[in-house]
Amino acid sequence: MKIVFAGSPEYSVPALCALHEKFGLCAVITQPDKPVGRKKILTPTPVKVKASELGLPVFDFNRIREHATEVKALGADIMITCAYGQLLTQDVLDCFPSGVWNMHASLLPRFRGASPIQSAILAGETHTGVTVMKTELSLDTGDILLVKRCEIGNKTYGELQDALSSLSAEAAVDAVELIQSGQTQLLMQDSAKATYCKKIQKEDGKIDFSHSSGDICRLIRAMNPQPMAYCNFNGNVLNILKAEETDADGAIGTVICADKRGITVKCGRGGIVVKELLLAGGKKMTAADFVNGRKIKAGDRLD
Repeated sequence: MKIVFAGSPEYSVPALCALHEKFGLCAVITQPDKPVGRKKILTPTPVKVKASELGLPVFDFNRIREHATEVKALGADIMITCAYGQLLTQDVLDCFPSGVWNMHASLLPRFRGASPIQSAILAGETHTGVTVMKTELSLDTGDILLVKRCEIGNKTYGELQDALSSLSAEAAVDAVELIQSGQTQLLMQDSAKATYCKKIQKEDGKIDFSHSSGDICRLIRAMNPQPMAYCNFNGNVLNILKAEETDADGAIGTVICADKRGITVKCGRGGIVVKELLLAGGKKMTAADFVNGRKIKAGDRLD
């Protein structure tokens, strides 16, 4: 069976490697090189870098929908996609006799869309996972081939993303084995239970201290390492990277205590103890170091 893999970010690399090691890939499709950093240096995707290291043919179409003829000429049976980043047209789907199969980082039909990992944390879910679905034209609505589950716990977005990246690699291999053996009994998604999530923007990380301590801690985890949860302190942006729930009394947004244990801030219900932070333009540091620098004290206000 000839397999094409489509993916772009670092998240997709373990699935690429696992599929090539197990089955061999005939080609890889990824996003075009993009300018990165202040100097706007044209940079290939992590998937393109790894595929090139493995000696695989790489296609970085600007719009894959305009290259269906080239895709069909690859003569592949299936395509596995994992965070590829482009919508596929019917012409592209029709290039693969055994279908196009996508690794989606949620327990579908929950969290269809662009930010399933962060959205699962924000919603207070206890578990998430990877769903392998057959790709169709509608967004994340395809029939389900298999699901792998993962406990969320207190993981940050970055930690959960790493766990799901590894799980996607396992799921991709299992999916191809099922397809090869003809064991593709699919489960239709229950559209009545579907939820959708948008792309996360910087402003979504703004902390509202009138919310509960639990909601705020979930926001902080969901925005770490990017785009980061933040508040304003003395006219500056203060990014909060780690915090824990605690009991607290006082005015909302007020620093109740600032010592070696951290910075305790009153929330709408309960409080949080900030453990790690980053002042805009500065370096990441522990809250204890921030306090030792006498940059914050009890009675100060965050908003």
